[in-house]
Amino acid sequence: MKTKTLKKDKVNIITLGCSKNMVDSEVLSGQLMANEIDVVHESAKRDHNIVVVNTCGFIDKAKEESINTILEQIDLKQRGKLDKVYVTGCLSERYRGDLESEIAGVDAWFGTMELPQLLKKFDADYKAELVGERLLSTPSHYAYLKIAEGCNRTCSFCAIPLMRGSHVSKPIEDLVKEAEKLVKSGVKEIMLIAQELTYYGLDLYKQRRLGDLMRALAGVEGLQWIRLHYAYPTKFPMEILDVMNEFPNICKYIDMPLQHASNAMLKAMKRQITREEIEQLVHDIRAKVPGICLRTTLIAGFPGETADDVEELKGFLERMRFDRVGVFTYSHEEGTSAYALEDNIPAEEKESRAQEIMEVQQEISLEKNQEKVGKIFKVIVDKKEAGRYLARTEFDSVEVDNEVIIDTTKRLKPGDFVEVRITKAFDYDLEGELV
Repeated sequence: MKTKTLKKDKVNIITLGCSKNMVDSEVLSGQLMANEIDVVHESAKRDHNIVVVNTCGFIDKAKEESINTILEQIDLKQRGKLDKVYVTGCLSERYRGDLESEIAGVDAWFGTMELPQLLKKFDADYKAELVGERLLSTPSHYAYLKIAEGCNRTCSFCAIPLMRGSHVSKPIEDLVKEAEKLVKSGVKEIMLIAQELTYYGLDLYKQRRLGDLMRALAGVEGLQWIRLHYAYPTKFPMEILDVMNEFPNICKYIDMPLQHASNAMLKAMKRQITREEIEQLVHDIRAKVPGICLRTTLIAGFPGETADDVEELKGFLERMRFDRVGVFTYSHEEGTSAYALEDNIPAEEKESRAQEIMEVQQEISLEKNQEKVGKIFKVIVDKKEAGRYLARTEFDSVEVDNEVIIDTTKRLKPGDFVEVRITKAFDYDLEGELV
């Protein structure tokens, strides 16, 4: 008598949005694998029967991408290519009621903190002992380490506390264990991420402990680069700069989103800092860590922003000469305190202001890159593309910053560290030769 064999489930996880979401997807993968369920990230193959869409709900463009991705997966399910579609993440946390009533075909919706409930759909148990067990979706030589969840700030434009809750730090010993596991699996560079790194420890230890965490991670054997992302400027813990100077494996790099430089805008955005205080902070950081790379992000088109505010921001960039800058256009988010303000700047005008600001930065970036020509830098090789290797210096993070293009016949592997002499500078990239 023939028995019909049951097809084994295979799960494809599609991650949208930021690196914090990526870590959540990697943790979900680790849990599924520990429960002996096959799992892949963003697979282009059609050999899976279940999809989990990890959504982003941060700004309008991200929401649109999340909804389009959900609809594409439902379409595949209706055509018999998938058995189940599950949705999790920030968009689902924030708009679950509306989404459930408007989008048919999703098998279940989950919020940002409902991993155990999501696992139940696979008859899988949440294994609390799996600290740091993740299936990386990044190349094997670098990974993100999420040191905290949520945010206690009340910036008027930001919906993240609505989706992620208040700030919760992970214990130092858990993070060290996680870093050790990552290094054992081949990771050489770790990027510390949180909604706000500099708040780390206040909830757990009743004091800011980012410096202690950095010190503990710097002692992890084999960890070659540690990089800091998303430092909040208000009450910036200056002691972390001493730790940066103390350990050569902590990159001289800080990503500090400032959002604006006009005092009127900083006040309206509830940033709890003035332009003068920001300028002093930048000056103090550079004095303490000479050669540090400072990255920031800015918002163009916040309600009430005037042409004068934009000019003030451009002047600020010219004076401060940041190494890296990203500009977002303002997105009017319900539930935030800025939602009560009139979103009075047309989309095209927001885009045009963002462009204007980036043009100022483009010139600064080119000048800073030209200063590097002839100098030698240690770089990490990320990949080979079109016959050339793409690498980064300690002053460049993945995907958002400059790349160093290396033209060589020597065989290099992703994750290799090599010395490169810079031979050419472009607006946002460098070219170099092996030393």
